[in-house]
Amino acid sequence: MPGKSRAEVLDLIGDRGQVVIVAHFPAENGSGYRNVPLFTQEGMSDVQPVRQNQQGQPVVPVTLTEEAAQNFSDAMRTFGFTEQGVLNCRYNQNPDDAGYCLYTVVGGGVVDNEVQGRVVYAANVAPSLAQSIENGDFVKDPTFQTSASNTSEAQELRLNLQAGAMPAELDVDSGTTYYLQPSLASEFKTLSLVTGVVAVLAVTLVVFLRYRQIGVAAPMLLTAGAEVFILLGFAATVGLALDLSHIAGFIAVIGTGVDDLIIIADEILQSGEVKTGRVFESRFRKAFWVIGAAAATTIIAMSPLAVLSLGDLQGFAVVTIVGVLIGVLVTRPAYGNILRNVVLD
Repeated sequence: MPGKSRAEVLDLIGDRGQVVIVAHFPAENGSGYRNVPLFTQEGMSDVQPVRQNQQGQPVVPVTLTEEAAQNFSDAMRTFGFTEQGVLNCRYNQNPDDAGYCLYTVVGGGVVDNEVQGRVVYAANVAPSLAQSIENGDFVKDPTFQTSASNTSEAQELRLNLQAGAMPAELDVDSGTTYYLQPSLASEFKTLSLVTGVVAVLAVTLVVFLRYRQIGVAAPMLLTAGAEVFILLGFAATVGLALDLSHIAGFIAVIGTGVDDLIIIADEILQSGEVKTGRVFESRFRKAFWVIGAAAATTIIAMSPLAVLSLGDLQGFAVVTIVGVLIGVLVTRPAYGNILRNVVLD
């Protein structure tokens, strides 16, 4: 995971994704509080995008299943949330004497009356919700809003609600941890750049030996370099952390790019002398149709890999598709204009 520390990685993968709505309320005998789990993801039939309520609080609207809605409604009446529990949550002021609260707990639940996990928000029971529970309307339209303290936590909460919980606890201590030092990463970047430059120069030398014209070989070098530069700009813009799969995509783009440039040069130079711009345009258009068909084939073949979550193959496919599009839309026409000036002059 490029750009993440070990602690950040463990925090990302160590959460099971379990979300539980817990009723926190005073015990009947007055000795402390009770914590009763009401429902988990299994009790939710629909999870909607994050929005803000009338108070500006980010919330995640969810719809409960029929069974969960009935259990929630019964619990709210039994535990007193629809009477003395209305707007009686003091968690932010005093967590040890919170009153009547609905906890949204991530990564845990209730064990021996103790909340295990992270309480992302403690919600009041609004008068409108209490009224709908008392008159039975809530069971007919069981829409419920889970809250968070900020938009980022609300987005994470929605993700957990949608994805559901992993079926077992994760053990992140007994595995093997690998850490790539930044100095090695910097060396990898430099050597990759050197390898790319050597590859481009070698291809350009072969092209020059074939055509014996610096005016044909040099533009190929510039065009291939410009294509890589534009592709690197795309990677920087979208925040793409380059790894070996992306570097492989760059190599594939350079290879297909030079192939296309050779097709253009061969079609124009090997079919006889070019005397007019109309002859050049005709030959270039013919070569471009071949290049376009090849590009379409590559994009179609790579599309499933780019869409499906297949690890490194996805990064390779995305870079290859973007590189092919850049070549067809930008660099191939640019090379054609340069070659036009060289040939007609």
